[in-house]
Amino acid sequence: MPPSVTPADGPSLDAPVTLRPLVRADLALLRRWLAAPHVHRWWFHETTDEALERDFGAGLRGEEPGEDLVAELGGVPVGLVQRARWHDYPEEVAAIAPILTIPDGALTVDYLIGPVELTGRGLGPRIIAAAVAEGWQRYPEATAVVVPVAAGNRASCRALEKAGFRRVATGELPPDNPADPPLAHVHRLDRPARLG
Repeated sequence: MPPSVTPADGPSLDAPVTLRPLVRADLALLRRWLAAPHVHRWWFHETTDEALERDFGAGLRGEEPGEDLVAELGGVPVGLVQRARWHDYPEEVAAIAPILTIPDGALTVDYLIGPVELTGRGLGPRIIAAAVAEGWQRYPEATAVVVPVAAGNRASCRALEKAGFRRVATGELPPDNPADPPLAHVHRLDRPARLG
């Protein structure tokens, strides 16, 4: 199969990546994505109605400082992006402080690709790049994007590097999946000088 073509019922990988806010109607799709083995391995998320409401309900109601965004490829939902300002979550800043000082105004992103057939095809770096580019515009005070990743998640580390991030620290952070050791790599991308 050529790299620019996905299975017959999916979008072309050449289609543009766009982001839009998660809405309640997306929760059934999100539940399927979170339950998929390739996602559950790293997100380790419960998929009951209660768990989805607990973890995404505040965002849907506009009560959460972070953003839950659906990544679309040519208008077709293919993944989830969570984007936030680090200092809106002081407990997270405190957790990473022993291995890295988070700069003022820094953002972070987390991401998943839902359909397994779209993984390993270069889509991850494009989703990350879209989230970052939009983040620079939405948060003009943002100086950098800092993303910790479980050290064992090599695909995620590679996706960040392909999107222009560099590894700036390694240390222990609580893993999302208790099966993982606490070792994490931290990646950083600074705001381009041309954006001021």
